[in-house]
Amino acid sequence: MAIGFMEVHLVKAKGLNGTCFFGGMEDPYVLIQYQGQEKRSNIAKGRGRNHVWDEKFIFKVENHGSSDKNKLIFKIMDKDTFSDDDFIGQTIIYVKDLLVEGEQNGVSKLPPLKYRVIRANQSYRGEIDVAITFTPKVEEELIEEDIGGWKESNYHIS
Repeated sequence: MAIGFMEVHLVKAKGLNGTCFFGGMEDPYVLIQYQGQEKRSNIAKGRGRNHVWDEKFIFKVENHGSSDKNKLIFKIMDKDTFSDDDFIGQTIIYVKDLLVEGEQNGVSKLPPLKYRVIRANQSYRGEIDVAITFTPKVEEELIEEDIGGWKESNYHIS
């Protein structure tokens, strides 16, 4: 059962450095993973060291028991036309505290923040800007008028 929904706003990237043979990264995109769900961004707009996505993705949040399960993984890739796509780096954002806060307050938000992109060799390779909003699922309350009753019945005695 879902406890809520998390909206991830993938804003932009800066300083990712080129992976293409001719210099400059041409076609960066991001794979976003959360609790077995995966979303893929479009290829970023922009050239050189600054790239813009400005895309939003919705993830269903099932629970927030283990800290290890409550992480968003952003894998930044470079689309390659003639061979396999190249891995640029990744960012991991732990969201357990955000989920707990959202359950307590009705909603919780992280404004756009910069997160470091880490390469396979553990060195830094630029940063991505991401905003996250968690909205818990509201339990629908039963209201007498919605259920019906004597007021709604054609068979009540006047």
